[in-house]
Amino acid sequence: MLKRDVKQALKRTVRRVRRKLPQAIKPDWTDLLKSDQATWQKYRENAQNGPLVLIATSTGGHRAVSPIESLLAIALTLRGANVHILLCDRFLPACSQAVNIEFWSQAEFVNHGPKSLCDDCFYAGLAVFEPLELPIHTYNEWVTPEEQLSALNLSCSVPQTEIQNFRLDGLKVGEHALAGALKFFAKGSLDDEPFAEAVLRRYLQASLLTVYAMQNLLQTYPFASSCFNHGIYVPQGLIGEVLRQHNVAVTTWNPAYRKQCFIFSHGDTYHHTLMSEPTSAWENIPWNAALETKLMDYLKSRWYGTQDWIWFHEKPRDDLAAIAQEMGLDLSRPTIGLLTNVIWDAQLHYPANAFPSMLEWIIQTVQYFINRPELQLVIRVHPAEIRGWLPSRQLVADEIRKAFPELPANIIVIPPESQISTYAVMTQCDSVIIYGTKTGVELSSLGIPIIVAGEAWIRNKGITHDAQTAAEYFSILDRLPLQKSLDEATTRRARLYAYHFFFRRMIPLSVMKPVTGWPPYEVQLTQLDELLPGRDPGLDVICDGILQGSDFIYKDEELYRVTDE
Repeated sequence: MLKRDVKQALKRTVRRVRRKLPQAIKPDWTDLLKSDQATWQKYRENAQNGPLVLIATSTGGHRAVSPIESLLAIALTLRGANVHILLCDRFLPACSQAVNIEFWSQAEFVNHGPKSLCDDCFYAGLAVFEPLELPIHTYNEWVTPEEQLSALNLSCSVPQTEIQNFRLDGLKVGEHALAGALKFFAKGSLDDEPFAEAVLRRYLQASLLTVYAMQNLLQTYPFASSCFNHGIYVPQGLIGEVLRQHNVAVTTWNPAYRKQCFIFSHGDTYHHTLMSEPTSAWENIPWNAALETKLMDYLKSRWYGTQDWIWFHEKPRDDLAAIAQEMGLDLSRPTIGLLTNVIWDAQLHYPANAFPSMLEWIIQTVQYFINRPELQLVIRVHPAEIRGWLPSRQLVADEIRKAFPELPANIIVIPPESQISTYAVMTQCDSVIIYGTKTGVELSSLGIPIIVAGEAWIRNKGITHDAQTAAEYFSILDRLPLQKSLDEATTRRARLYAYHFFFRRMIPLSVMKPVTGWPPYEVQLTQLDELLPGRDPGLDVICDGILQGSDFIYKDEELYRVTDE
């Protein structure tokens, strides 16, 4: 515990020092646009009568966001869209950029909000977007003094117990405020946090101000469509709420796992939309040996992260015999795997299903296996608990220890700091239980039966054992061990979906090049015409989706066939 606290303190200090240094966000569009100024001006003028599109960046200082959204602003303008930008101008009293590790203490945030972050964030955003010479809107100009007072009064007067369900004009303002506060604390609940109420009220005030700003902006500008990152938290979650209420098409996006790739989604964050995507989008892909080889090679690469720019093991250990000896795992006995998500992440991204929360699922599952000593349960705690960009302040191993001070020998916990390969262990299991992890997509492609207790993306695809209720979940567990792999038809179906997920929903952008550091990519291009229609198939898919509402599906199987020929 002490070692972890020291690491967190060191990380906090490094962040503060970095904030004092120049932090220009690439790219600097000035030189590129000046080199072809007449052409860029012509496209901007031609787009004046085009469909209004809002790039609602807001947190302009987000180093992983502004490069992509400025790129999209240019690309959409080149396709005739009248693009506007939205930035927060140090106006909101809380936001998604403000997380606990950014401050010396939580009291600093309670007393001053994100003030220490705001100048760098706003001016970094301006430096990226101003050279585009597109209209930039700021929050302060779209909220009246009366609305500012109303937001303050409401945020102070709503009883704390009612904040989560608080709505304004039918919008789920309180739900997004709670999401913002949970992310700030990096926990799955606000219990035992002395500053919980003060932080939650800051996020409620920010949520209200965001709603007012968006409502007023839409009264003046009838946007046809919009695009912004993630689609949850504050302010992005509220932006989506207001836009959907006004029938403005919403597109959200996130960096994908594969290098040079991004996931785009219509209407809501992809964490939600992938669960309801119709199976018709992928089950009829013309499958062949070349595509299967491509998929399986990629899945194997994920053991080591060689084709990804998001991974959590620097030096994964996959010596199974050594791993088994270290963990006390008897490979001759039936073993069930269990993969967790990060607690705060699961609480925000994945709706509850058979259990009210991921933590409740874990505790009840451990209790079940205590009564099944003939089965070994290997719990792999997600490495992102400590290796992710926002380390969790609520750890699965600690919560298990609270509930069960001593675990029987048949229950083994692999902690997040362990370099033991998740894949090496899980591929030895009779079956694997998941809540929301995407690893279910990978393991099912290897023929491993998957039991889904939460809202994982692999759910409802005709591939996994899906529990709708706790009773149904435990009835599935009662059938363990299954003692057989997935049949050939189900494994093939799993591979079809995995290919769709990793190679069709993850859209490549050729101008986004991998680099070391954060973010793990930057825009690299030399001429404006590299962003014109027809130059980059992935960029065409994205822009067509934003402007025309077409599916954000990259037809890799068609392009791969052409390239292969």
